[in-house]
Amino acid sequence: MTAEGHIIFAIASAIFAKRAELTPVLASADWWHLVPAALLTCLLPDIDHPKSLLGQRLKWISQPIARAFGHRGFTHSLLAVAVSLWLFQVNVPADWLLPADVLQGMTLGYLSHIVADMLTPAGVPLLWPIRMRFRFPVLNSQKGNQLERVLCLALVGYALWFPAGMPTFGANGWPEQLFSTLQNGVGRIINTRSD
Repeated sequence: MTAEGHIIFAIASAIFAKRAELTPVLASADWWHLVPAALLTCLLPDIDHPKSLLGQRLKWISQPIARAFGHRGFTHSLLAVAVSLWLFQVNVPADWLLPADVLQGMTLGYLSHIVADMLTPAGVPLLWPIRMRFRFPVLNSQKGNQLERVLCLALVGYALWFPAGMPTFGANGWPEQLFSTLQNGVGRIINTRSD
């Protein structure tokens, strides 16, 4: 996917995440925090490709990463997301005031890149270092980026159209219901064994 496609996809992801209230923080996020934070990191996974938009500007970082992991390796995995969040939490001083919606927006931007690359035939190694690639090849780079642009803009349109607080997400949505059911089930098992 091109840099343009990743940027548009990140905007669509940020709009959808807020309107769908994927987390309580995203539900109450400030648009001026969420969208710029997502845009800040939406090209970051391609730091492993020296010819990418970011790789050309940061060759001194991009080239060693490309040699170590190759393109669409470690930086396109869930492990990279986890390590990045952990490093951020460890290295950022506790008194540094970074709003929670900015951190979630940055995570969302990074994840949007990985999801967008899953739409290409090459896919991504989500479970790196396991080499298995996850893909849903809707986009074919041989046909140019017109289809990519149309798909990404359609996703922005859908995200804008998506009713805010749809009951399938949010505070009473299926994720909350699933975790409540699991918590209640585990609680019952513990209570039954202690009686």
